[in-house]
Amino acid sequence: MKVLVTGSNGMLGIDLCALLELEGHTVIRTDLNIREGLAIPQWLPLDITDTDAVTAIIDTHKPDFVVHGAAATDVDGCERNPDMAYRVNGLGTWNIAAVCGARDIPLVYISTDFVFDGTKTVPYTEFDKTNPISHYGGSKLAGEKFVSELCHKRFIVRTAWLYGINGNSFPAKILELAKTRTELSVVTDEIGSPTHTLDLARTIILMIDSPLYGTYHVVNAGQCSRYELAKITLELAGVKSMKINTMCASQYSSPTKRPAYSVLRRYMLELQNRDNLPTWQAALQEFINLR
Repeated sequence: MKVLVTGSNGMLGIDLCALLELEGHTVIRTDLNIREGLAIPQWLPLDITDTDAVTAIIDTHKPDFVVHGAAATDVDGCERNPDMAYRVNGLGTWNIAAVCGARDIPLVYISTDFVFDGTKTVPYTEFDKTNPISHYGGSKLAGEKFVSELCHKRFIVRTAWLYGINGNSFPAKILELAKTRTELSVVTDEIGSPTHTLDLARTIILMIDSPLYGTYHVVNAGQCSRYELAKITLELAGVKSMKINTMCASQYSSPTKRPAYSVLRRYMLELQNRDNLPTWQAALQEFINLR
């Protein structure tokens, strides 16, 4: 199958494209740019906010399936510049969804736990009401709405606390800081679902042959605080040189209000008896082994 991937040079995109090719799919990589130091296979430049460019690349390559992973993911950057956030995450997704919907091309849209407000005390299911409390979450929810309105054949995939070996992530930053620091304070009152890019990519690939379109939560099993994630990251990596202290989210300097509790339950996968993602601890160990 021919699969077009937006955001192919990102943390998820690199892993996804590699796994797609291993499964025998033909991959059309597209992205706006590339980070320095990355050895990326051939890819095509694409500004998803350019309606004509999106139309042209899809009509030229005629993919059988599209995975839309391109996004503005700097949450603080989105908060400081909401117009940028809605242009990229809203308009950009509108463009992709409109073209895919008009041509009956199945679409996967990568969304986020930030579409929820974090006021629950039990995991969010796909049926819970969305209520973003940041411009990042609002712009990603706008993308969800465009996909729902314009594409009949669509998978909206919400994930959370994503990390992988090909990009900046919380576990990677902790390991880097451990090289130069002996002490660090980490937020303990934000609870979520850490997710390895490889597990997310593996689940996306399984959707390609599925007729069960809809909204899915795809995260590793279990939950933890940022503090617990930092502590276990160091333990699994065998790092004993840095001490992790606790702090409250209110002490962390950021313009963005984050959900205090954004654990996602993979309810749609549960209903299909396909909820077999590994625990976040096992996934984190795989990540550390690959570094």
